[in-house]
Amino acid sequence: MSRLETTASVRARMSRQASRNTKAEMELRRAIHAAGLRYRVHRRPVKGVRREADIVFGPAQVAVFVDGCFWHGCPEHATWPKNNAEFWREKIERNRARDRDTDTRLAAAGWLSVRVWEHESPESAAQRIGALVVQRRPGPGSAAGRVGTLARAAGQGGPPPHRQA
Repeated sequence: MSRLETTASVRARMSRQASRNTKAEMELRRAIHAAGLRYRVHRRPVKGVRREADIVFGPAQVAVFVDGCFWHGCPEHATWPKNNAEFWREKIERNRARDRDTDTRLAAAGWLSVRVWEHESPESAAQRIGALVVQRRPGPGSAAGRVGTLARAAGQGGPPPHRQA
């Protein structure tokens, strides 16, 4: 990799970039929680694989990663810096390769990786994640009822909740 030529102010700004509990991650977690799903945060889904998911649904084996558009090279919003262009292109390409490798390793262990871009609507991402979690949950249960709850929480309507008289 090439040497990084930078200034003290740029170095300070980049070091302050959050890698956990970002705004996009927190909004997604709130939407998932409002939909009635419970999860763990910042966990390694698979022992021995040194990769941490932002949101983990253990029994369903679903790992959610909230990817920043800059850091992970979003096809819609990625920007390529002009300063230190070679360094940043290599860095972002390594991030992309690591993401693919993580997805492959988790899939080999029976896990489903879900990638959410920071620009995605938290409500629609929560609904997509919720449907996958319900689908993959082990054991008997009323999946249709849970999906209806997820749709209502995301403002999408759905059947009314079952109430006993």
